[in-house]
Amino acid sequence: MKPKRTILCVDDNEQSLSIRKVLLETRGYRVLTSTSGEQALQLFKQHPVDLVLTDLIMPGVDGAKLIDEIKTISPHTPAVLLSSRVKVYADTRADAFFPKGTAVPADLLERIRLLLVRKRGPKRAAAAVGSLSSRSSVA
Repeated sequence: MKPKRTILCVDDNEQSLSIRKVLLETRGYRVLTSTSGEQALQLFKQHPVDLVLTDLIMPGVDGAKLIDEIKTISPHTPAVLLSSRVKVYADTRADAFFPKGTAVPADLLERIRLLLVRKRGPKRAAAAVGSLSSRSSVA
């Protein structure tokens, strides 16, 4: 059985956070939740996280700042930004943007899946090349 991928889900609206957590857990993901950017950053530093899914508008550290901090620590960690403000996306380091309230859950889940495959891809390719070169040097 393959290990579950871990998603850090951040939103100051606890109801939205709970809905996303259930949506992701029913698809087999391990979900860490946070209601603030500050708490999310601490969770990110303490636990291995494969992807960050965050709301943009939050008190204190907002989603754009959170993604910026996370990308500084771990540039290859995919980040998805949710917001009702479309124009702000161009000013962030998010890998994907979804408009809050109008995004279809299936589209969000597919984008998450693709971002996780893309993150995992180069590591697997490098491992495969390494094992091929070690086999050819033995022969």
